[in-house]
Amino acid sequence: MFFMTFSTEAARAKSSGQPLVALESTIITHGMPYPQNVEVAKQVEEDIRATGAVPATIAVLDGRLHIGLEREQLERLGQARGVAKLSRADLAACLATGGTGSTTVAATMIAAHHAGIHVFATGGIGGVHRGAEQTFDISADLQELAQTPVTVVSAGPKAILDIPKTLEVLETLGVPVIVKGSDIFPAFWSRRSPFAAPLRMDDVAQIARAHAVRGALGVPGGQLVANPIPAEDEIPVEKLVPIIALAQAEADEAGISGKAVTPFLLDRIFEQTRGESLRANIALVRNNARVAAEIAQALRKLST
Repeated sequence: MFFMTFSTEAARAKSSGQPLVALESTIITHGMPYPQNVEVAKQVEEDIRATGAVPATIAVLDGRLHIGLEREQLERLGQARGVAKLSRADLAACLATGGTGSTTVAATMIAAHHAGIHVFATGGIGGVHRGAEQTFDISADLQELAQTPVTVVSAGPKAILDIPKTLEVLETLGVPVIVKGSDIFPAFWSRRSPFAAPLRMDDVAQIARAHAVRGALGVPGGQLVANPIPAEDEIPVEKLVPIIALAQAEADEAGISGKAVTPFLLDRIFEQTRGESLRANIALVRNNARVAAEIAQALRKLST
């Protein structure tokens, strides 16, 4: 496509048939400060390479959709200021106007699909915000999962969201929600939530087959893999519940709404946990990247 550029490594993988794993770029521009953001992004890419797949971090730079970033581009993005946060609604506009933006889950799924990448690793997806019955604040990520055929590996929806309503919307939209290796749905920083796993699969080969069969049936959309954070890295849900409630109350009192809610809540949780939430976030992203790479390899075997 005239607006798409593959990195040298991603282009080589495409031509040789190596499995690719898509990565979003908002964790670089909106997740943490420089240089930690770039260091973590490089770690995640190395985790994928170590598992035998090839990473493709996705971003828009000067009106070009980049599938995979060269090292200097990653550094540039990590230091950039005022970078747009792109979803389905504004991805095309950013490309058309020559802008620069980082991709959310929804935008990364769109880009991955156009690039022929079937698996995408992220931290947590967006979902239904608390109080959505009044605000109608529901992430575009959920609709994207219903229509774009990419398997998304996450640690579940971000724990600041309304998890039961998020699961209900995913069910209504016909999105398979697969918990890897557990009967309990994870809650992002925590391995357990009060909710049962909608589906359980214990190995990556099953998850890859489910992706392939869904495509063969002609059913639109992808599937969400909820991959619990490693036990040694989790923050117990009992510790997080009062912290999240306090942060939400502060946001309500300050009149914070819309796109400003999530960064405010994450900042307050970071402060209240003395950085523990960020350390857990990094651990779960790296864990998801490794599992996504294994799924991508299993999908490649199915097609040979």
